[in-house]
Amino acid sequence: MGKVQITKGKFAGIQACADDKGIIAAAAMDQRGSLKKAIAKARGSEASNSDLTAFKTSITRVLTKHSTAILMDPEYGLPALEHKAPGTGVLLAYEKTGYDATVPGRLPDLLGEWSVRRIKAAGGDAVKILLYYNPFDDKTVNEIKHAFIERIGAECVANDIPFFLEPIAYDDAMDEKSLAYAKAKPKYVTAYMAEFSKPQYGVDVLKVEVPVNVKFVEGMQVFAGEKAYTRAEAAELFREAASVSTKPFIYLSAGVTDEVFRETLELAAEAGTPFSGVLCGRATWQDGIPVYGEKGVEALEEWLEDRGVANVKALNAILAQGAKPWWTVYGGKDQIEVV
Repeated sequence: MGKVQITKGKFAGIQACADDKGIIAAAAMDQRGSLKKAIAKARGSEASNSDLTAFKTSITRVLTKHSTAILMDPEYGLPALEHKAPGTGVLLAYEKTGYDATVPGRLPDLLGEWSVRRIKAAGGDAVKILLYYNPFDDKTVNEIKHAFIERIGAECVANDIPFFLEPIAYDDAMDEKSLAYAKAKPKYVTAYMAEFSKPQYGVDVLKVEVPVNVKFVEGMQVFAGEKAYTRAEAAELFREAASVSTKPFIYLSAGVTDEVFRETLELAAEAGTPFSGVLCGRATWQDGIPVYGEKGVEALEEWLEDRGVANVKALNAILAQGAKPWWTVYGGKDQIEVV
């Protein structure tokens, strides 16, 4: 296999989000509408935009001391980035939060006042896009999504900045918490990892779901009683999904608890999956939302310094044991030619 050429900007941007061993241990703090609702629920009254910024600032101030990068939205999070630890990489979200539920297909849209050039100028080391994607959806819907990702990939190439893509599998005909969906999920995740590894999309790092729902894995601590797969079968599904990716990939926490996410990563490591780290959001800090809602910023930061930091350190310990450098998929760092 010949050397892989990666441009200076893209290489530097990915490395800015990783540690010196090539492992990405990033915090996710780009939640917008869902976070506002959660704060309002905890408080028992409406949450404001300034609440979002205050919450994001606390997370940034405390957790970036233990993270290689932070994922932020440019709508409410830019002031928070002024409080990040030195040397922490910055990923900025480019998509609007959520999707238009009145139109079939969960079609994506971009923040109207932003571009990749503006994200880079605002201090972004990388661009992140979340895309709801059903590989087996109507062909017309997926062609729109494919063209959408191609355009963003081209925009990132033009600005020489890495493109982190977060595909989220779905099927509107199934409950995503059901046994039926748990059985279908590996096929969906594997298919999108193969699709978005294709060169026309210009994706540099895939931020993906794990291919199983661990609550349906027999033998896991969180096993709920209904079996979709044995532990050995689940490990094989991890390997199958990983095998189709020709891009570095990291796992997202997808809103599970920190204990569940850690156990999931232990299974990924046990399977020998060459994941290059995580982008972990709610698993780390979601229990701090009621603290902030009821008691305010100071109480939140106390909680973060205690439980939040403990969550991140426990996660980092698993990454130290199981994660592989992002250049592993290319055969090693010496197989990359920076141009």
